[in-house]
Amino acid sequence: MTHRGRLRVLLGAAPGVGKTYTMLEEGKRLAGEGTDVVVAIVETHGRAATAAMTAGLEIVPRRSLSHRDVELDELDLDAVLRRAPTIALVDELAHTNAPGSRNQKRWRDVEELLAAGIHVISTVNIQHIESLNDVVEQITGVPQRETIPDEVLRAADQVEVIDLAPQALRDRLSGGFVYPAERIDAALSNYFRLGNLTALRELALLWLADEVDQALRDYRTEHGIDSTWEARERVVVTLTGGQEGETLLRRGARIAARSSGGELLAVHVTSQDGLRAIDPAALAQQRSLVEQLGGTFHQVVGTDIPEALVAFARSVNATQLVIGVSRRSRLAALLTGPGIGATVIREAGNIDVHIVNHDAAGGRFALPRIGGALTLRRRLSGFLLALLAGPLLTWLLVTFRSADSITSDVLAYQLLVVVVALVGGIWPALFAAVLSGLTLDFFFVEPYNTITISRPLHLVAIGLYVVNAVLVSVIVDTSARKTRAAQRSAAEAELLQTIAGSVLRGQGAVQALVERTREAFALPGVRLVRGDTVLATSGEGLPDDRHTALPVGEHAVLELHGPDLPASERRLLAVIVAQLRAALEHSDLQEAADEALPLAASDRIRTALLSALSHDLRRPLAAAAAAVGGLRTAGAHLDERDREELLATAHESLRTLTGLVTDLLDVSRLQAGVLAVSPVPVDVADTIAPALDELALGPDAVELHVGDDLPPALADPGLLQRVVVNLLANAVRHSPEGRPVRLSASTFAGRVELRVVDHGPGIPPERRDDVFVPFQRLGDTDNTTGLGLGLALSKGFVEGMSGTLSPEDTPGGGLTMVVSLPAAPAERASTPTPAATTDREDAR
Repeated sequence: MTHRGRLRVLLGAAPGVGKTYTMLEEGKRLAGEGTDVVVAIVETHGRAATAAMTAGLEIVPRRSLSHRDVELDELDLDAVLRRAPTIALVDELAHTNAPGSRNQKRWRDVEELLAAGIHVISTVNIQHIESLNDVVEQITGVPQRETIPDEVLRAADQVEVIDLAPQALRDRLSGGFVYPAERIDAALSNYFRLGNLTALRELALLWLADEVDQALRDYRTEHGIDSTWEARERVVVTLTGGQEGETLLRRGARIAARSSGGELLAVHVTSQDGLRAIDPAALAQQRSLVEQLGGTFHQVVGTDIPEALVAFARSVNATQLVIGVSRRSRLAALLTGPGIGATVIREAGNIDVHIVNHDAAGGRFALPRIGGALTLRRRLSGFLLALLAGPLLTWLLVTFRSADSITSDVLAYQLLVVVVALVGGIWPALFAAVLSGLTLDFFFVEPYNTITISRPLHLVAIGLYVVNAVLVSVIVDTSARKTRAAQRSAAEAELLQTIAGSVLRGQGAVQALVERTREAFALPGVRLVRGDTVLATSGEGLPDDRHTALPVGEHAVLELHGPDLPASERRLLAVIVAQLRAALEHSDLQEAADEALPLAASDRIRTALLSALSHDLRRPLAAAAAAVGGLRTAGAHLDERDREELLATAHESLRTLTGLVTDLLDVSRLQAGVLAVSPVPVDVADTIAPALDELALGPDAVELHVGDDLPPALADPGLLQRVVVNLLANAVRHSPEGRPVRLSASTFAGRVELRVVDHGPGIPPERRDDVFVPFQRLGDTDNTTGLGLGLALSKGFVEGMSGTLSPEDTPGGGLTMVVSLPAAPAERASTPTPAATTDREDAR
């Protein structure tokens, strides 16, 4: 019988961290030790160092397949199976095979190798794990077409993270060790951004940590280990839905924070019958607080709360358990025995239990309230039954009275007391018990027709009637309470589920809550108003004197038109008000953000212009005045060369001054409200051409790379042209002689990016923010090149168009200015652009 092979996977956070190199290095080490190792397939991607590592290893020839007149090389699975090595090196586990292959995915080829008893060493990147695919796309903006099911990777016998610091990976990329030179700029600016790599690295390490934690739990389960292994602190906080929950959560968070890597978990135990009374609004707020504190919320079902709590704590390998002091009164604790806290402490074993005091803790000596959950109608029915059935029963028993019938008479009256208790509760039952005892003494105990308690047993009998009545009525009352709690819980759950469904179907949360409130309580109309503004309404209103007003937050009011709601329904209403408050706050924040966007855009432009122009007017004005003054006072004594130099100075200064005055006029129009950013769909190529004409740059000065399928950008055409002119002028000025400036345009994550690349001296990272400060030219003193206003204005213009302008290193030396603008939300081409294709290749 062939034993299944073992799978070892090298997991990387991003391309280029060294997975393939490590795989080949391990293969050479094993081959040197005498193990039969072959290279089933390896993808070097043109990397010389990786290709060099294959030297000395046996390589199984690839299988050639033709698809659409293109020759593709794939893993020759049959050849590897025939060769039957001890270990096969298979690169890129998530790879999709070419059409015509036996298996669609390479990981299925690996499954066949493992089934044949061949050990496999393979590689995969974190972005190819199926469950993390959407998370990686949110981080990088690049969708991944090739994925591997999580269960395949989790079934591997060994998973190792090949780790490399993000900046070290960028340095490798800049040095040309990962991609060819023509792909380096796009890769550094897109997928391989420092923030992206940091997030991907954390994702890979967390995934592996989760796997290690799961492996530990599996080991403990397989070996029946119940004791806690304190690999790291896990603090479990128990929530009852009471007001003490916030206190417990904050205490638990502080305990978890004291240890590095401590984890906070909150758990709420729901009884299996769903009848335990909780405050849903308080529990929802506490769940939100758990998330704010960086913890996780869990809900378990169990009839025995201490047992359920301890079982959950052990299942998550908890080290600390935080519970609150009991809210029961002293009398209740005396009558019912040890509470949850004492039981948890006894059952927790080596889990530390923290009993936290709080304001709701019970401490008063109070008698239990004899109240009823039964309706007034049922209580009246109980009294009526006692008054009618009692005499009727007495008449029947007296008719058949005999010396031996006393036992049956007592049981008959006892049955009457039980029936009255079931119908009407405690007070009708007590009434029936006393009445039955007196009737028995009057009609059935000698001497007849007199009430004489001559024997202590007669008094004991009446007392037993009363005790039975109380016990049965308490059971009835408890059942009625639980029935109401179940109905209320079902109504709350159904209402919240309906609201959530309405929001998911696209209905606004505020409007959905208002409509569901009217339907839930069968009201004629419900309105949410703020001052004189109606935020949401449902149904028809009634006169103002027939509505109930409930405050929602500080300024809004929920108006319930119709009859007053009973107290039993106010609790459910509190849940709705809490949800409304949260939805209203979210809506207000969103509106404030939307209103601030155009103001912030105009303010950025105004600030950039005013701060620059207030200073820049002086220098060209002074230079022009000095040149004209020199011509006027000494013009007759100047030779032709000096006169031309003064005229050139005056001309250059006046031209600069004209541009600044134009900016001032723009600011004036902006302040008057007649000049604003007007984003429209703009073809980037249509903006680049006029900018090149304005600068009078020849074809050898600028190298263009603009794709034909580039989507339009959402920008102001005039402002975008001025930005391109400023960036190109700076790049040309700082580029070495004979090295053209490269201007490229691509799309990435729903944005259009322009890159102006020069190969000049560059800017140190610690001084990059200074280039956007007005009049900051980093030591450049050439008066003909401006006063450092261009980049300040460009950044203000770009940010006013909801874009970003950021500097990056040029591989090989120099500076790359990246303009990122939102793509126009118009119809886009169905096929990916060349730039987008490059981005996807960078992510592989």
